[in-house]
Amino acid sequence: MNLPNKLTLLRVFLIPFFLVCMYVKFPFHYLAALAIFSAASITDALDGKIARSRNLVTNFGKFLDPLADKVLVLAALAVFVEIPDIRVGAVPLIIISAREFMVSGLRLLAANSGVVVAAGLWGKLKTAFTMVAIITALVWLSACYDFSFNFPQAFCDVVDIWLIPALIWISTVLTVISGAIYLKGYWNLIDTDK
Repeated sequence: MNLPNKLTLLRVFLIPFFLVCMYVKFPFHYLAALAIFSAASITDALDGKIARSRNLVTNFGKFLDPLADKVLVLAALAVFVEIPDIRVGAVPLIIISAREFMVSGLRLLAANSGVVVAAGLWGKLKTAFTMVAIITALVWLSACYDFSFNFPQAFCDVVDIWLIPALIWISTVLTVISGAIYLKGYWNLIDTDK
């Protein structure tokens, strides 16, 4: 197994540790979750770059890399739905999940036709922005709970009510756009007569 695929697998293996840090209350648990999520995000940036620069692109990597991204992001968003201070709600999670299922379905159809659907520019932009939004939320949780900074209430309201939800919704819009582009690009694989 080559290095990019090992990095992708590392990202998958980090997800349970991220979830433990989000749910188990120990000193600086949000900071630990932030560190793990950030490390996983870095592996996402590195694996593709290394694969392309060293000509190590494989079908396994093309399949697993986007899948690892989906599981990591959906895990974080699902946890955020349960945290009152991160006012995300279930709607972005449902929209993003639906897009991910749709793209995964397209990938299966493409695989049956001998076509590998690689991540496109809009998919990469969506992933990058979503990672930034989630990291911002984790930084905020760590600042408020791990370090107990006493921010003015007006500032907390701006972050809780406007900033973090806005970042998540921008990610959601980018998710819809990238999903529509995938659907349009691979629509010919969908045969309504079969």
